[in-house]
Amino acid sequence: MTYHSAVEAELARRRRLWRPLLVLVLIVVLAVVVLGIAVVLRVLPSGTPHYRSEDAHFRHGSIGAEPESGIPYKVWMALPELFPERFAPQGDYSAFGFLYDGETLPVGISRRTVSGVDLVWFNCAVCHTGTVRANAEAAPELISGMPAQQLDLHGFTRFILDAATDPRVSPESLRAAMRDSGNALGPVEALIWRFAVFPRLREGMIDRAARLSPLLDRQPAWGPGRVDTFNPYKVLAFRQHARELTEGEVVGASDFPSIFLQGPREGMQLHWDGNNTSLTERNLSAALGAGVTPATADHPAIERIARWLRDLPPPPSPHRPDPAVVDRGRAVYAHDCAGCHGWQGDDGYVFEGARLGTVEPLSNVGTDRARLDSYTQSFRDAQVRELFKGTPHAFRNFTKTDGYANAPLDGLWLRGPYLHNGSVPTLADLLAPPEARPPRFRRGGDVIDPQGGFVSPPCDGGPGCFDTALRGNSNAGHLWGTGLPAPEKSDLLAYLLTF
Repeated sequence: MTYHSAVEAELARRRRLWRPLLVLVLIVVLAVVVLGIAVVLRVLPSGTPHYRSEDAHFRHGSIGAEPESGIPYKVWMALPELFPERFAPQGDYSAFGFLYDGETLPVGISRRTVSGVDLVWFNCAVCHTGTVRANAEAAPELISGMPAQQLDLHGFTRFILDAATDPRVSPESLRAAMRDSGNALGPVEALIWRFAVFPRLREGMIDRAARLSPLLDRQPAWGPGRVDTFNPYKVLAFRQHARELTEGEVVGASDFPSIFLQGPREGMQLHWDGNNTSLTERNLSAALGAGVTPATADHPAIERIARWLRDLPPPPSPHRPDPAVVDRGRAVYAHDCAGCHGWQGDDGYVFEGARLGTVEPLSNVGTDRARLDSYTQSFRDAQVRELFKGTPHAFRNFTKTDGYANAPLDGLWLRGPYLHNGSVPTLADLLAPPEARPPRFRRGGDVIDPQGGFVSPPCDGGPGCFDTALRGNSNAGHLWGTGLPAPEKSDLLAYLLTF
């Protein structure tokens, strides 16, 4: 290059000297900014709201899922703005069956501040709070402790996984949606989010989608009120790839259970397949399924819920069958059912029975085996070997079984659909032989059915349509009571409706 004057030559020489220095200064400044953000994140406040009442703590209190599994509160509030088609027509999370009780966040979604960032995720109530209505025109009544029969957790999970790779989940789009939802970022906050929060959020969502989507691709949709308890944990926590799961174990969806009166259940074989006799371990295992990790578990919060649930009774059944018929049905039940399930007494549920709380071999009960097979010996060994290792909370009581547990039936009126996989809509259907049970019906309703459970109309497909021909959905088995003469069967149903 030719310079027209000595001055230009000198300026060019100085630019060559200053350019590397300027780049170095910019690098140092950027490093200082990043380091400063890291320091700020370490000193910013952390904590979670405290709720005075046990029910409020159950519904909204954190159990420790947010630090590893949660998403920022402001993102949670912005997602309906960003994806209106996935939240239609409600415009909020009730589109997936989440419930609201007057708080900003749905029931079962808790909030925890971690290094100055408010995060939200699941707690126990997300799977164990539902609604009931006396008729289609009645207002829904929220009941803590019953199964969340209306919650489409599969649909919500699919949405979160799809959002991970959607171009709308970019810092610019998210900031605009947060502003539109009334949760705009301030100048300093925006800087922290740009370098720390947004990258971690997107990276976490993409990693979760890469692991969980291949699993869901191999399964039928769970449907409302159901969840695959153990397979997601295999791929997320134990980092097993979905393609490594065998055909026998990969499908394992079952109903959310009720969690009333946990105290009398201590020592029984718990979970659908009776794989643990410790309430403490069962509770921690459930917390892990909600997104808690051994490092983030809030043990005092979990134990507070456990203490409350020990004595939490189900609300009384609203069914009022003829007392004389109920008395006749009580005699039928005492002969055919009480030994396995206990019974409903005049003053509450009686947790007694020679086989109550024990595992009934699959060869006897004959119900769908998918949930049983999804809990494998190798998974059990990994639980005992790795989870809470070296702490007082280490798992010691899990075991692989060969059937399903004979569970107490307290709060039976709130548990429909019935059987472990929710494949039978009403108690009347459960007393019918399998070939006479509905092959397809719509799940997720909360209107009380006079035949027990909830109104579940027949269907030919679409969201919430439960097809018993799909893997894991069989309505076969549990033949007890199906061969009774019609009058005795009617009497038995009347008694069961009082549970």
